[in-house]
Amino acid sequence: MDRGKVRAKLLDWYDANARHLAWRAAPGARRRSDPYLVWLSEVMLQQTTVPHATPYFLDFTRRWPRVTDLAAAPDEAVMAAWAGLGYYARARNLLKCARAVAADHGGAFPVTEAGLLALPGVGPYTAAAVAAIAFDAPANVVDGNVERVMSRLFAVQTPLPDAKPELKALAAGFVSAELSRHGDWAQALMDLGATVCKPRNPLCDACPLSGDCAARAGGAPQAYPYKRAKAVRPHRHGVAYLAIREGEAALVRRPDKGLLGGMLALPGTDWREAPFSREDAARLAPLDADWRVAGAVEHVFTHFSLTLEVWRAEVSGTGPGLIWTPLEGAGDGLPSVFLKALRAGIGYGNG
Repeated sequence: MDRGKVRAKLLDWYDANARHLAWRAAPGARRRSDPYLVWLSEVMLQQTTVPHATPYFLDFTRRWPRVTDLAAAPDEAVMAAWAGLGYYARARNLLKCARAVAADHGGAFPVTEAGLLALPGVGPYTAAAVAAIAFDAPANVVDGNVERVMSRLFAVQTPLPDAKPELKALAAGFVSAELSRHGDWAQALMDLGATVCKPRNPLCDACPLSGDCAARAGGAPQAYPYKRAKAVRPHRHGVAYLAIREGEAALVRRPDKGLLGGMLALPGTDWREAPFSREDAARLAPLDADWRVAGAVEHVFTHFSLTLEVWRAEVSGTGPGLIWTPLEGAGDGLPSVFLKALRAGIGYGNG
């Protein structure tokens, strides 16, 4: 394979077919993408899609147009704005990184991959992406799209995740300090994987690299990348309590560490393998009241699924750690699982 010709063909394709994204400079532009925008978008895109992340990106950049603005934002405001984007630990790391850039680097992101990697919460992929896209450095940017392109281009037989080092090494073969347009190359690979070399039903007839693709030559490009059989996702059970007092709902603040750390939530039990009995659920309620089962909601996290039974009661007292919030706005900033539970409880009461 002539890697120079492959690069030229893909960059020509990118010049004509690049996606228009809010954080991206046009192909070949002299003015590079703002490193703050690249970094923010890459963190948001780690566990979601471009269509889902874009409204969040636009909201963040409207409220906090510079990294120094984000660094000065209250934790609660950023956590609430992040709701729906996945792990909240990433939002906490987002703030740590922004504050480090503001305090230790004068509000300017480091220009080298090593300097970026030294920032809190920035891993190898994000450091490479910002270095290449914002500073046009010869960094090897490998996400799921790039892994798929490489696995098909070279017909890699090793299944994921074992193939990751091999795929990264193959992608590195197209990156060199002597070459140019490093940011465009990284984004071209991402765009090819996202729009043409799709996980299912790849559009091989529209691919600029179809003549170089070993998987297509073998007749089954959709079979790549090979993957190990998935383990069965465990299932857990819990109870959430909707306590209502004079038009207000009781919320709690979850511990800083752990899943949904630092977020507001409905009071509830821990999450375990076995369902809670009626007696245990009543005993663990945050207040003495006439609790009624209002329904149940289902939610899927990355590593497990959850059935959350919802109990509701009208109460007159209070208890330690309860945060009373007007019922009408109680869902603002709640993680998705607790927003579902709140709506189930309210719906039961109104039905």
